[in-house]
Amino acid sequence: MANIQEVARRAGVSISTVSRVLNGTARVNNKLTERVLLAIEELGYRPSRAARSLRANYSTIIGLLISDIQNIFFMDLIKGVEDVALRNGYSVLLCNSDEDSQREQRYLEILYDERVAGLIVVPTREKLNGLELFRERNIPIVAVDRRIKSKNIDAVLVDNVRGAREAVTHLITNGYQRIGTILGPKTLSTGYERLVGYRQALEEAGIAHDPALEKFGSFKEESGRQATNELLALHPRIDALFVGNNTMTIGALDALHHHGLRVPDDIALIGYDAMPWTALRSISLTMVTQPVYELGATAALRLFQRLQNPSEQTQQEIILTPTLSILDSSAPSKQPTITLSSVKENT
Repeated sequence: MANIQEVARRAGVSISTVSRVLNGTARVNNKLTERVLLAIEELGYRPSRAARSLRANYSTIIGLLISDIQNIFFMDLIKGVEDVALRNGYSVLLCNSDEDSQREQRYLEILYDERVAGLIVVPTREKLNGLELFRERNIPIVAVDRRIKSKNIDAVLVDNVRGAREAVTHLITNGYQRIGTILGPKTLSTGYERLVGYRQALEEAGIAHDPALEKFGSFKEESGRQATNELLALHPRIDALFVGNNTMTIGALDALHHHGLRVPDDIALIGYDAMPWTALRSISLTMVTQPVYELGATAALRLFQRLQNPSEQTQQEIILTPTLSILDSSAPSKQPTITLSSVKENT
């Protein structure tokens, strides 16, 4: 790839003249400008983005670090971020940690070296190393979907407690009492908060939570499959299942099919997040849906507020509301349906 020195030689001008043409920092006569532009075209020269940012002392690139690019949940989130960025004259540099903290750390270093104007991150853990470097350079950071335990980092989240509580309450009112759950790591806010919502629904119905019915996976499909097999091995067996994300729900469905169990005839099921249509061809799945596009767009809007007012000290947490979309997989149990009030009266 050609460099600026080769452009200068081809055009027969100084490097500083090429720089002035590229950056528009000073007037260059038309004849020289034409020679420089022709040399750039002939050589296919592309100036370094990082070098341009360093010279201009600003960048029009924002970093977006997500945790699993294979999960369709993040597609709408990415689009929300990108749409807002483009409207503000910025581009998005997308990175995928694949739920790997070491890979995440490497991408943070790359984004820092690229001198991004700001960073939106779906963290793999609540404490991220290296964020102090971004702060030293006054690069704003917004956590999205999951919290980061750090001062002055904004977060845009969904009410996970509410989503889980409504899902499990729905199962209870439809007659299910031995409800197993498969959630993400308790060390992440999405895993822990959905556990809190699950337990709250049981407590409100007067049902003691049983730790044996609580399984924790990695947000990956295989962990959902394994956890479902473990829950089905319990005696007495669960009569309903609440799964804390879409990829683990795919694993759970596969395990149920392997055991010859039909949803909802043999076991009820509620998932969390939108599912790939291929996974739903034979089932009408009740699920907790999140405003994912709004999640990404709101995170980007908050980032640009920070960019426009870098001295702002107020840490902001924005909580969006999920929706329980009720379909066939949580149909009433064949046992007599109970209500929350009747459960409380009997306890």
